[in-house]
Amino acid sequence: MSINSQSTVAANLQVGPTDQGMVRIYLEAEGIDLPLDFDPDEATEIAEELLAAAEAARQIGTKASKPKKPRR
Repeated sequence: MSINSQSTVAANLQVGPTDQGMVRIYLEAEGIDLPLDFDPDEATEIAEELLAAAEAARQIGTKASKPKKPRR
């Protein structure tokens, strides 16, 4: 499976600080409990990547929804 492949797997995602000063991304799906801990700097980098991906997706969505000009 690649990042561009759709999936039918449902999952819950939680994000928050731990009592150890880490940022935890907790992923829960059928048969999976996956805690991922990151130091604050790594978490900031992940947040920046998420924002960049969201903006890129927004741009793709905008291009896809614009009507194409007819060729002459």
